[in-house]
Amino acid sequence: MDSAYDFNREAYDDDLVGENLPPVIGGGERRMHARAHDYWVSLLNGRPFPNIQELDPSSIADFGPNSVLLDFSRSVENPTIAYLGRALREECNMLYGIRTVSDVPPRSLISRLTDHCLQILANKAPIGFEAEFVNQHELPTFYRGILMPFSSDDQTIDYVYGVINWKHGIPDSMSETLEREVADAITAAPQATPTETVWPEAEAEPDVPALEDWLVVARLSAEHAVQAESRGHSALYAAIGRAYDFALAAEEQPEAYAALLESEGLVAQARAPMTPIVKLIFGADYDKTRLTEYAAALSYARAEGVEQGRFAAFIEEHEGGLKAIVRSQRARRAPGFAPDRLELARAALRTVPAKAEVEIETDGEEFVVLVARRTSEGRLAILAPVTDAAIVDKAVRKAAA
Repeated sequence: MDSAYDFNREAYDDDLVGENLPPVIGGGERRMHARAHDYWVSLLNGRPFPNIQELDPSSIADFGPNSVLLDFSRSVENPTIAYLGRALREECNMLYGIRTVSDVPPRSLISRLTDHCLQILANKAPIGFEAEFVNQHELPTFYRGILMPFSSDDQTIDYVYGVINWKHGIPDSMSETLEREVADAITAAPQATPTETVWPEAEAEPDVPALEDWLVVARLSAEHAVQAESRGHSALYAAIGRAYDFALAAEEQPEAYAALLESEGLVAQARAPMTPIVKLIFGADYDKTRLTEYAAALSYARAEGVEQGRFAAFIEEHEGGLKAIVRSQRARRAPGFAPDRLELARAALRTVPAKAEVEIETDGEEFVVLVARRTSEGRLAILAPVTDAAIVDKAVRKAAA
């Protein structure tokens, strides 16, 4: 499902992976849709909307190929496509023949832009959005975009200019098969046959999978986890499990590990040995909070002596899952640690029988606060979960008192 947002809020830290960035208009902004917004602002000149006469998408080398211009002057229900960038034409396999919105192929990236048309007429301001979907080629596609209003009389919105950027992923079935095949190839590495050696006392040793092979498996799993993020935790747990396997392999091949760190511009950290591991696998530009959490989870597994290939199952079986493991590891590192009242309250609530059970999508936290409204029949209608840590912790303490 698409999620639209007020474009002025700060919501992103990086462009989509693999984007080949052209020269930047305005210099400072690194995200394509944000650069487009800056360009739109530069055309305002004190007016509520830029004048359409000042827009020439074909001359914008930066994001013109990723853009579409819709003309609402003749029809609001079926606007004319006044301009369609070549990148979008190629994505939907229609270099010609798209004249109106009704000509746009379903499950194409253009349709993701045009689906938001009426929103911008209602909001009278730029609208940004991001989501994922399976396109007409059955490829998972992750995209971010923006729609911006233009006017022919500086007052009425009769044109909408959209810019979209995207990344294709690997289909789930293919990703899982590829990951499994690579992993099986590593774990089934052939044993070396005894050969005549230079030193009589030396014995032939089994071949050891190269550290780079462990890294390939872990990165494939991490990529799959990012693509499947909105569909549950199993893919993430599998990726963290592969990262842990790589960490154990790195301990056995310190020279190869040092070479990998150097080639990636990373430095080993004595106080946080797992941080370079997760950066190697998930990427140094990945969300810093999550990298810290994953590193803490790996450190916990190492301290617990989890065997290679077992960490994903260990997370699944651990009460409270990944979040609980991270909390436990952080507690271990705290000087003079003693269980605090909050942790005691959490432990107490785990033994309390449930009043009721409902299915509500949350981010996976063990404890949440539910906002409910009493109905005229005297029943409680649950409206939404609240996961803010401060609110939840206060409620936990009170409920356990």
